[in-house]
Amino acid sequence: MSHQPDSSRYEKMKYQRCGKSGILLPRISLGLWHNFGDIDSLQTMRGLVKHAFDLGITHFDLANNYGPPPGSAEINFGRILREDLADYRDEMIISTKAGYWMYPGPYGEWGSRKYLLASLDQSLKRMGIEYVDIFYHHRPDPNTPLEETMGALDHAVRQGKALYAGISSYSPEETKKAAAILRKLGTPCLIHQPSYNMLNRWIEDGLTKVLEEEGIGCIPFCPLAQGQLTDRYLKDIPKDSRAGRGGFLKAPDVERNLPKVRLLNAIAEKRGQPLAEMAIGWILRLPAVTSALIGASSTAQLDTNVKSLQRLEFSPEELSEIDKILKS
Repeated sequence: MSHQPDSSRYEKMKYQRCGKSGILLPRISLGLWHNFGDIDSLQTMRGLVKHAFDLGITHFDLANNYGPPPGSAEINFGRILREDLADYRDEMIISTKAGYWMYPGPYGEWGSRKYLLASLDQSLKRMGIEYVDIFYHHRPDPNTPLEETMGALDHAVRQGKALYAGISSYSPEETKKAAAILRKLGTPCLIHQPSYNMLNRWIEDGLTKVLEEEGIGCIPFCPLAQGQLTDRYLKDIPKDSRAGRGGFLKAPDVERNLPKVRLLNAIAEKRGQPLAEMAIGWILRLPAVTSALIGASSTAQLDTNVKSLQRLEFSPEELSEIDKILKS
């Protein structure tokens, strides 16, 4: 039976214009990188997507290789969309990406026209939709001319298989060049998706300035540093955690950052909120940041992340104290 969404969902969420475009994005968007593969519970995935939509989260972010196995996140999301939210497709921003390894051979990764356009066709088929709202190049390709990669994004938009073009993890210099090429082609760059959080501040060293100058939106991923900026690791590293299982997040990294995280948690406690809420609010403090792209494994986590929108202000003293901790 089709899901009947909360009629007050758009009153619950805050929205912000994406760069100089006509698109408004929710300040919190849901990424389907972890917890949406075939090894995960479809019932849990279904609950997360429906609950997110009920909270006014209209933006769902995927990539061709999300899973595991690669492609399974798009298949699972497509099934949920078809069975539960098909009537609301036009109220959603659905994005996908290509750039990392997807399949064997010389045409299964990076930034060639062949790979990007073939990958987009495959993504649309997996999700069972006619177009995505945003199609990203997932990472810079040092060996393919940028004109070819941006030309592929432009072609995808002109085909009607994507409404907007985006880039991810591009440096300030690469972003400026990509934006100039896309603008000349007539398909402006809508958005940039970089990693950014309290423990990883690289975008402040030039990228945010370029994005503001170019009128490009920004949607950082990993705003909670894969769980480090929550109460998950304040005491130890649980065996069932990401760091405990030995995935992308490594135990030595968690241990190295723990002194800073504990000091940050003390500030969050003085503010009367969990560390995760403060960390997301800190991300959204930057004018260049349109939306924070969060991952979640439960509806309770979604609620906590959205609750951060109730407290986005920071005093100059708080920002100074946080900055001092992060630079220590």
